[in-house]
Amino acid sequence: MNPRRVPLLPLALALATAVDLVSLAVGHGPGHTVAKPLLMPLLAACAARRGAPRLLVAALLFGWGGDLLLLSDSDPAFLAGMASFAAGHVCYLVLFTSYGSPRPTSRARAALLAPGYAVALIVTVALLWPGLPGELRIPVAGYSALLAATACAAAVRSGPVAGLGGVFFLVSDTLIATGVAGLPQPPRPDFWIMLTYIAAQSLLVKGVLSTLAERRAPSAAYREVRSTTP
Repeated sequence: MNPRRVPLLPLALALATAVDLVSLAVGHGPGHTVAKPLLMPLLAACAARRGAPRLLVAALLFGWGGDLLLLSDSDPAFLAGMASFAAGHVCYLVLFTSYGSPRPTSRARAALLAPGYAVALIVTVALLWPGLPGELRIPVAGYSALLAATACAAAVRSGPVAGLGGVFFLVSDTLIATGVAGLPQPPRPDFWIMLTYIAAQSLLVKGVLSTLAERRAPSAAYREVRSTTP
């Protein structure tokens, strides 16, 4: 076998993911501290190898910045981490809107999903608000709105795979926020936070790359036809 064909980056990503999740499941803090910072750079490298647009790579790297900052328990680090994730969501939103005019099916999905996400946003913020520290209430509400917008845009403009990634992102960050607000959480909340977060970013990457490939295919076929036309 040609060693250059061994999928080293996906294998490294799978290994880092396994180490991180197992460490969280068994309560081994050092394993999580070592593995977590590796996840988004490896995912970004995998995406770049597959021809990912710069905005997608940037979104993942902003997520990496948020991951690093959230390793600290301080409020300033939490706010800075949230800002880094927010920048990543802006990258996703710009990327989704760059797909061009929405199709009729996209408009139908928007009419169905947008009200649902709006209601979910209002209910979530209302539940979190009383338990959040005063200095975090407005930033968390603003970030939650951006997160809901990303999830909705992913489903509407990219399709069900990216849309599911947006849902998992909502679940992951809502678990973080409920912890900050002192609301009930599942056992081993950090495990579920990272599991849904890794799934979210991975599905967003898969959905974006699949959508871009579908949109490039007709253009490539047209160029091929034109090049062979006498």
